[in-house]
Amino acid sequence: MPISQKSLDFLLTNYVTNSRDWFNEHKDEYKSLVVEPLAELVTALAPDMLKIDSQFITVPKIDKTISRIHRDMRMHHNHSQSRYRQNCWIIFIRDKKLYNGLPAYYFEMHPGGFGYGMGYYQASSDSMKAIREMLLAGEPRANKALKAYNSQNAFTIEGDEYKRPKYPHAPELLRPWLEKKSFSLNKNSEDFDLLFSKNLASVMMADFKKIAPVYHFLCAAEARRQ
Repeated sequence: MPISQKSLDFLLTNYVTNSRDWFNEHKDEYKSLVVEPLAELVTALAPDMLKIDSQFITVPKIDKTISRIHRDMRMHHNHSQSRYRQNCWIIFIRDKKLYNGLPAYYFEMHPGGFGYGMGYYQASSDSMKAIREMLLAGEPRANKALKAYNSQNAFTIEGDEYKRPKYPHAPELLRPWLEKKSFSLNKNSEDFDLLFSKNLASVMMADFKKIAPVYHFLCAAEARRQ
């Protein structure tokens, strides 16, 4: 079944209730309203995602491509929050153990809407160094990535920047990439008609293909870093 308003309502209610007993009593709803729609989305996207990268993990299960709904309460910064997330996501990445260090495609939903895109959760300094070197050298993969990004209007580049510009004299086209500590290409939406539609996967995939050259560029930078 597609994602529905009931999916988002469950996420919000579970987050606000913040009760292990309540969650356990409604675990079947969690599976039918959240996990199964996300698994269906993974399955629908997987064939074309594997054409972008044959090394992507595409198993439609929690801890493979689907996020957990539980927070890790062992982490100090989670102590003041609900034990449950109000957002859930799917991710296509080569190695889950390197979640913080490899580029990935993602989709996320929450009570206020949804988003999807590609990039790093947290790029390493070595990864960013390799990316900058390839951009500044005008290497073919870098140029192809820039052309792909600039020819689409679905995604915008986002990420924390340095307080002081490090490349003030670089070409204006490159500076949004050079000045980031890490980055991702993101599209955020409140189009609930699309979110609840059976066409969601096809719309996402069409957008994902537009930025495939950027993903391949990042993979080339990772190979150089290693």
